Amino acid sequence: MRRRAADFRRPVRRRLSNVFWFTLCGLAVLFFILVLSRESGPRSKPMMSKRAYRQERIMEGLNITEEMLSPNSVTRQLSDQISLAKAFVVIAKESSNLQFAWELSAQIRNSQILLSNAATRRTPLTISESETAVRDMALLLYQAQQLHYDSATMIMRLKAKIQSLEEQMNSVSEKSSKYGQIAAEEVPKGLYCLGLRLTNDWFKNANLQRKSRDRKHVEMKLKDNSLYHFCVFSDNILATSVVINSTATNSKYPEKVVFHIVTDEVNYPPMKAWFSLNSFKGVTIEIQKIESFSWLNASYVPVLKQLQDSETKNYYFSGNLDNGQTPIKFRNPKYLSMLNHLRFYIPEVFPALKKVVFLDDDVVVQKDLSDLFSTDLNGNVNGAVETCMETFHRYHKYLNYSHPLIRSHFDPDACGWAFGMNVFDLVEWRKRNVTGIYHYWQEKNVDRTLWKLGTLPPGLLTFYGLTEPLDPSWHVLGLGYTNVDPQTLEKGAVLHFNGNSKPWLKIGMEKYKALWEKYVDYSHPSLQQCNFH
Repeated sequence: MRRRAADFRRPVRRRLSNVFWFTLCGLAVLFFILVLSRESGPRSKPMMSKRAYRQERIMEGLNITEEMLSPNSVTRQLSDQISLAKAFVVIAKESSNLQFAWELSAQIRNSQILLSNAATRRTPLTISESETAVRDMALLLYQAQQLHYDSATMIMRLKAKIQSLEEQMNSVSEKSSKYGQIAAEEVPKGLYCLGLRLTNDWFKNANLQRKSRDRKHVEMKLKDNSLYHFCVFSDNILATSVVINSTATNSKYPEKVVFHIVTDEVNYPPMKAWFSLNSFKGVTIEIQKIESFSWLNASYVPVLKQLQDSETKNYYFSGNLDNGQTPIKFRNPKYLSMLNHLRFYIPEVFPALKKVVFLDDDVVVQKDLSDLFSTDLNGNVNGAVETCMETFHRYHKYLNYSHPLIRSHFDPDACGWAFGMNVFDLVEWRKRNVTGIYHYWQEKNVDRTLWKLGTLPPGLLTFYGLTEPLDPSWHVLGLGYTNVDPQTLEKGAVLHFNGNSKPWLKIGMEKYKALWEKYVDYSHPSLQQCNFH
């Protein structure tokens, strides 16, 4: 009996202990929850205020009013209906359902008038005044759905429309590029007329020819290395005249400036006539024709050798080699012109000179350039302004780096530079046989696998490691195809109209034409007779 009594008491003692501990744990949990709620309470207000602030900013940015956010807003309902109806108008027109498109358009106008009137009087639309418009639009939208103008159909049709527009845009862009290239290559009537008149004057006027021959004092200047020698290779009389006039006008010592012009046989007489008729502040001018250089023949010059190849002629002059797949700009015959490639033969053209500044005929000089002749090239051959401020002017954008010969010799991220205003040290040029380097790369590119376009790619190869960077203000590019920073223009010594939009063409960029035209004397009789203005 005692054992049972003892057993009875032990369970009672354990039950009381469990109740105590359960109660204590419950109190602890309640206390913990209370503490957490107190900590999170103050933080909820800033979160709510931050969310409200963000909503206010969104409303300001999107010009949203409280009425438009209201779930009962008639204005929002009408606006949504108009947006959907406009999409259905496009689809209806594409499906040739013009009557239904007209009905939708008319209802859109009615709804827009209601919204306009409400905005004018600055009071929300009421249900009574908009009920008819909402109901009529809803019926038309329901009818559109019955005509299978649903979302899926609309998406497919819009995708097809976008694809069609992209194809049209690509076609127009290609035609624009082609016609732009053709326009850039045309000879304006005025220039053609000027050439004919000057040629006529040259052969009719014996005094002009005599004046050109009687210049013995000039011969010494042509070889005097203490003077400032510039060379221009061009068949454009007016453009060459602007280069010389702008250089003379802005030169501190125009009497020390010597210009060496090389042109072709057709433009030699008018060039001689023009520069005999006009003076440029005492600047000395020499004119030669490229045909007079007996050393310039196919056995020595790779470009002339390539011109004798029937495949090359077919590629450049007919475009039939690849069924017209190559863009027209890559097949421009001017890139095989010897006037274009003569820049690689400057030491042979001027054997007595030690340093020259090469200028393209599409530049304008607006600062004195005499300091270029005292610029230290640090043993390099070519002084040029680098153009690698943007990634697309590095070597890999001009050359074919899938070719092992290019890949193994040239850094793809090497900095490109520009032709158009270059200082050439002809002593170093001859010492390093730079023309021989040019011949090597030109012969390697007979099949046009190293590069396709122009004289800059072979120039980059030829003068690789032989180019000294000049201050960018010496040569400002882009006036023939893009916008140029006004401050950069003002500081620039030589402004280059590189690109298709030359200033003497109708397609020239109007905003920059004045920079070129101020060096053209439109009152000159020859220009007047050829209707230059």
